Parts: sequence; C-alpha cells; structure tokens
Amino acid sequence: MANSRSAKATSRTAPSKTVHKIKITLRDSRPPIWRRLEVPSGITLRELHDVIQATFGWEDYHMWAFESGRDRYGAADRDLGIRSAASKQLRQAAPHAGDRLRYTYDFGDDWEHDILVEDVTEPEPDTAYPRCLTGRRACPPEDCGGMWGYDYLIEILADPDHEEHEDRLEWLGLDSADQFDPAAFDQAQINSALSTHATVLVEN
Repeated sequence: MANSRSAKATSRTAPSKTVHKIKITLRDSRPPIWRRLEVPSGITLRELHDVIQATFGWEDYHMWAFESGRDRYGAADRDLGIRSAASKQLRQAAPHAGDRLRYTYDFGDDWEHDILVEDVTEPEPDTAYPRCLTGRRACPPEDCGGMWGYDYLIEILADPDHEEHEDRLEWLGLDSADQFDPAAFDQAQINSALSTHATVLVEN
C-alpha cells in the first residue's frame, strides 16, 4: 500500500532535473506585460518569488503569495493561511504542461501574475537556469496604484498639459516623459539580473 502511494506521488511530480518553461503574465495588463522563462523544475516557490522579482523588476518591498488550488504559499503566516513557500517546489505545485499558478505581489496594489506551465523538458548541457527567453513591455513602477493606477500614470505622462504631469515626473525621478517607455523590454538586462540565481543542471 505504501509503495502504491509512493508511485502515485511520483507520477504527479516532475523529475528534479527537468526544466519548466513558464509564461508569466501580469493580469489585466493591456497591452499584455509578460515574460517567458525556463527555470529548474526543482526550484522552490520561495526561489521562484526571487526569480519573478528579478525578471519583472519589482523591488521586493511588499508581501507576496502563490496560490496553487486552495493552498497559499509565501512567508509563512498562520493567521493568513499562508504556508512556507520554501517547503514547496514548482515541480510539486505545477508538475505538468498546462498547469497554472497565481502569484500576487503587494497586497495593496494587488499585482496578480498568472503563471502557465507551457512545457517540461530536459535541460540543455552547460546551460544556466533560470533564463528569460522573451517577453513584452516594461514592469510598472512600485506603488503606482495597481493596474488601474498604472494606466492612469501612462495617460498623465502622455499629456504634458495634465495638472499632475510634473508631479508624476518628479515622483518617478525623471526630467522628461521621453525617459519613460512602457514598451521597453531588455532581455539581456533581465538575464543579467537572473545570473545570481542561475545554476547549470547538466554539464557536457
């Protein structure tokens, strides 16, 4: 009976030395703000939090949590029903292509990230993971009021006659709205930020 339970658990869990290809999309962003990554299947959700922060350019100021089914993982908090994210691996929470997770950053602005597992593959030799494959558009600034606030910020910056235009430039630390590009995406910069988290799974 114990062997049967073990086999069943194994069938639901991706092997530790595989790679999850995931697409992370910032919910309600129009046009969509997203990143496609390859990460080790054995990464913990705590480590995946760090990867998402580096990938999107968040500054890790606020509370956060993953949701997998009815379970929530983050900085353990019994009152909020949040389990330790360090205790759960991605391969356990979302073992198969098509599986989904939700990651929420900043419980005030509620930046919700939809995570889709697109594939589970073998790692390439001498390749460091995690890595960013592609993506679109810049991450919103911290504390701008969620997606609605970000859309309003873009509207203000596009209108030099808006009464809040100069105040918002000052808040962002910019001299000109030309320095603000919501369409910007720098894959090389993201992978540089990810390099501190990267490891080679298979050597040639």
